[in-house]
Amino acid sequence: MIKTRFTQTFGIEHPIVQGGMQWVGRAELVAAVANAGALGFLTALTQPTPEALSKEIARCREMTDKPFGVNLTILPSINPPPYAEYRRAIIESGIQIVETAGYRPQEHLDDFKAHGIKVIHKCTAVRHAVSAQKMGVDAISIDGFECAGHPGEDDIPGLILIPAAADRIRIPMIASGGFGDGRGLVAALALGADGINMGTRFCATQEAPIHDAFKQAMVANDERATDLIFRSMRNTARVAKNAVSQKVIEMERAGASFDEVRDLVKGTRGREGLEKGDTDFGIWSAGMVQGLIHDVPSVKALIERIMGEAEAIIDDRLAGMRAP
Repeated sequence: MIKTRFTQTFGIEHPIVQGGMQWVGRAELVAAVANAGALGFLTALTQPTPEALSKEIARCREMTDKPFGVNLTILPSINPPPYAEYRRAIIESGIQIVETAGYRPQEHLDDFKAHGIKVIHKCTAVRHAVSAQKMGVDAISIDGFECAGHPGEDDIPGLILIPAAADRIRIPMIASGGFGDGRGLVAALALGADGINMGTRFCATQEAPIHDAFKQAMVANDERATDLIFRSMRNTARVAKNAVSQKVIEMERAGASFDEVRDLVKGTRGREGLEKGDTDFGIWSAGMVQGLIHDVPSVKALIERIMGEAEAIIDDRLAGMRAP
């Protein structure tokens, strides 16, 4: 068993996290992660209302008695969702761990901390991680350029970003972006992290609540099968390469504004594609780690495999390299 500051702080068995994923972070996946000894997060804004989130938390509790958390991503918007109401639903449901991400989390952090909730904040840059540490979060999740979703605008890969952050961060830190097996876990620990955060890899599991067509696409894809969209808008997103992402890139190169691509990339369209199994219907998030995905196991089998690989690397391969 591998123990780290993260496992000890958050009361979990394995240093593996399933972070918040829009449309995917639901009770069946989160409970499976928790039951396997890792830390899973429901995605608050996947639920249409704060009341629906409270029901999803209750549904997850029916499936597991292990620790799990809720992700609340705060993004600037013309018509923002009722963040304070989602926050209240999290608090009143008795959740003890929250993952925050996005824009100016201080208001939410203060309220969560006042209720004894541990907070992990997701960052894409060392300076943001240092700022979150000063705010008083309990742990950092640092996202390298390889990750799915929004990798920031600095384009720093994990091999540099993780140790650079470790040099500045005193609290537990999880490495995110490009992780999917025991080799990645050992590498992250060697670089100064206390565990790994996986999104894309958990999408390709039996319990992930998405159509099997997407899981098989991730198995078939290699590490080149992603696109970076919204680059011209300084809001870069890494998504799986498909007909829609290629069209968006083509339109951006021609000078298109966000309003002109809005209908192609809207979340409801992506969700519809995930549900009906059309991988070319909308955009969907996936990272470079697709190149390391070769099967669709159960969550339990995946976590056991990763931990077994990591322990074998540490005990056998690395230990065997030491000169007598």
